[in-house]
Amino acid sequence: MTLTEKILAKASKRSKVSPGDNIWVETDILLTHDVCGPGTIGVFKREFGKNARVWNPYKIVIMPDHYIFTSDSLSNRNVDILRAFAKEQGLPYFYDVIDDPNGNWKFDPLKGPLRRQYGRHYAGVCHTALPEKGHVRPGEVLFGTDSHTCTAGAFNQFATGIGNTDAGFVMGTGKLLIKVPPTIQFYLDGELPKGVMAKDLILYIIGEIGFDGATYMAMQFEGPGAFSLSIEDRMTMANMAIEAGAKNGIFPADQKTIDYVNQRILKNGTKKEFEIVELEKNQKFFASYSIDLSKIEPTVAAPPNPANRFKAKELASVKIDRAYLGSCTGGKLTDFIAFASILKNNTVSVETFAVPSTPEVVDQLHKIEMEGQSLWEILVQAGVKITENPSCAACLGGPMDTFGRVNKPLVCISSTNRNFPGRMGDKASLVYLASPMTVAASAIKGKITDPREFL
Repeated sequence: MTLTEKILAKASKRSKVSPGDNIWVETDILLTHDVCGPGTIGVFKREFGKNARVWNPYKIVIMPDHYIFTSDSLSNRNVDILRAFAKEQGLPYFYDVIDDPNGNWKFDPLKGPLRRQYGRHYAGVCHTALPEKGHVRPGEVLFGTDSHTCTAGAFNQFATGIGNTDAGFVMGTGKLLIKVPPTIQFYLDGELPKGVMAKDLILYIIGEIGFDGATYMAMQFEGPGAFSLSIEDRMTMANMAIEAGAKNGIFPADQKTIDYVNQRILKNGTKKEFEIVELEKNQKFFASYSIDLSKIEPTVAAPPNPANRFKAKELASVKIDRAYLGSCTGGKLTDFIAFASILKNNTVSVETFAVPSTPEVVDQLHKIEMEGQSLWEILVQAGVKITENPSCAACLGGPMDTFGRVNKPLVCISSTNRNFPGRMGDKASLVYLASPMTVAASAIKGKITDPREFL
């Protein structure tokens, strides 16, 4: 069996499953956030009763992160609904924006969009924060009310997005009926060259198979090239499996995986036990691709979808109005380190926004130094507008006052994951997807630029 099949067989208490099987699986973690959480709660109460209790309060994680730092009253009310439900159900893993469990979240216009507006429990972007807080473990099943839940596949886990109705059912029962997906193997060899990042690799792959090329399939990344990637690189890869239509993305575990998970479990006091899922010989795949990482170049996805692939140097004539760094795909610490490595001793020539994905990333940006300057200082000196408030921000558009939102027809190069029309705001805007290094190089020159020019 493939990695996905082995996990689903275990979760359904079967010795073997095959693609196409419909099986009931036991859920290890259910994730929801401020956009889908209220709807999920509504389904749960409608179907199980107003006084119903969730199946297991320790297996539900709620992380507000999407429409947070905005004055929009309905967005703020969503967080209040989550807070009330967490209190009613006694949920220990609700990562609230404010410290007062009886309070109400409100945006403070006097602090503005740049200064910190969250309390000590706030976790930031759920897909980055979930592993940070020790809620992902190899061999487990994670369902989340967000398509990029597949990010956790980087940790040898079956992780996939579901809708509010399914999530409401899981909330009440801990179970879900799913169809076992076939698996596409991506055998990775070699190492990425200087100036090339995991984002370039996944954009190359999506361009190769199409943005619907893995529809309802598992994308399994293995081989020595997969193990050469850092944990955050693997998160970038698994995160964008959904951009090829995949049910999930997944990696085998190695010592990097085990060390990261153990460190986070110990730090945050979450469940200690887990069992990694090993690769088997003679796996059966729907299709198989071999990719030499050393041949990958800086890659950009042009509008209107993530599969519209070009080499960065092929788009050198495309002028940009804005650059954006952030999201679950491109707002991790290593993304910021790469971004700063290009911007060091340079200045951006277009409006450039940067949104860290979690408070931990914010903290590290102030602490980590490059040539005697903190990463935060490097970005500010380069002219980047960087906020201390981690969130999804402009990746999903959001209310009009969302930090970095594209509110008019602009050309934006972004480290985010989607570039469909209207994704970051204005429907007439054009979004080009690229690695943090390519975003930084492009911000400096005011046009799409191969970052190797600055190395």
